[in-house]
Amino acid sequence: MAGNPHVTILIANLPAERDRRVIRECLTLEEKGFDVTVIAPRGDRSLRTLPGSRNTRLKPYPVVVYGGGVLSFAFEFGWSFLCIAVRLVGEVLSGRAHAVQVCNPPDVYWPLALLLRAIGRPWVFDHHDLCPEVYAARVGTPNKWVSRTLSALEWLTLRTATEVVATNESFKDNAVRRGVQADKVTVVRNGPAAREIATADAPDDVEPADDVKRVVYLGVFGPQDNVEGAVLAAEELVRLRGREGWRMVLAGDGESMPAVRSLVTERGLEDVVTIAGWLDGAAVDTLLREATVAIQPDLPTRMNDLSTMAKTVEYVGRGVPVVAADLTETRRTLGDAGVYVPTGAPAEFAEAINALLDDPDRRLQMRKLGRDRFRSLLSWEHQAGAYAAVFERLLARRLKGRTPVTAPRIPAQRKPSDVKAPVDQG
Repeated sequence: MAGNPHVTILIANLPAERDRRVIRECLTLEEKGFDVTVIAPRGDRSLRTLPGSRNTRLKPYPVVVYGGGVLSFAFEFGWSFLCIAVRLVGEVLSGRAHAVQVCNPPDVYWPLALLLRAIGRPWVFDHHDLCPEVYAARVGTPNKWVSRTLSALEWLTLRTATEVVATNESFKDNAVRRGVQADKVTVVRNGPAAREIATADAPDDVEPADDVKRVVYLGVFGPQDNVEGAVLAAEELVRLRGREGWRMVLAGDGESMPAVRSLVTERGLEDVVTIAGWLDGAAVDTLLREATVAIQPDLPTRMNDLSTMAKTVEYVGRGVPVVAADLTETRRTLGDAGVYVPTGAPAEFAEAINALLDDPDRRLQMRKLGRDRFRSLLSWEHQAGAYAAVFERLLARRLKGRTPVTAPRIPAQRKPSDVKAPVDQG
């Protein structure tokens, strides 16, 4: 391990085995001849290396409390900072961490960036979430001092990085407005690799052979994800087409799950809305293979407008037509593979879904357009080169003479019972 250039990746908001983007990044780095260590919250206690990787080391730390308010979030991230700092120093003293990548949230690791850069180690910021916008979306009426603090921390995080990896063009524009040179920002979009999708080679002109049409939501159940809006859209859809011949399936997990379950019961929708919980990779493929239409209920907030939802690329990669609010980055992702509603009101979603359910020709056209976009632009295979090039450039001297290896297959995702669901952004 000591002979290869080494990248240490830092995560604070979820275990490494739950972060699909980081898993893809680790496997890409291994393929290019790097060794990798991930420092992250502890998830599955039996893991010592990243599932599916060649030898990506996991250096987990215990989580004492998960934040729910300003003070508990401050404690959580303060504890994470301390644990990450101690483990990172250990990596440096052990001769590893030739370059470091930090993933947000939170934006608090800039002092470590200054320290590592002072000893000549490149520091890469992988910008997953716009933290000031996430805060505003979660609380509704943000405290101006908290917002200013989060904006200052984002500025410091961006400006102390050697280079920035942005998940889309809006994130890149944000970094440039914050003073980062444009040539120091690389766009690496979210999305599965084609090899992760069992249906990647399925015909574009074939829909699920099932009399029951399925409307699917796949993702995190968080305050900013508006899964309750999908439930209310199902209620409106009952009014438009009755209760026969269709079902809505909500797959995922998160802090809004109890509220979503209660809403389904309160509105008497148990016969048409199924809550499937968190699914592994194979189950996701099965669900989306059987889907007729996908719903992306995210409302038109600034955060959602500028963010690329992971679920969006999961949908389009399987050719599922998507109904979504009219958001900048959602349009950039879906193009004509999406139907867009103006405000994200439940009635708007229901009317658009109802029209699609009755229009098989349009669904097939959208299916083909979506899969074409995935194959030609959105899949991880199209992102991996740009991502690896950042570290190949920063560690070029250490890479001389190294032989790349074949990346293993990305494993099916499992759900540890003791971890917090991630924010579905970036």
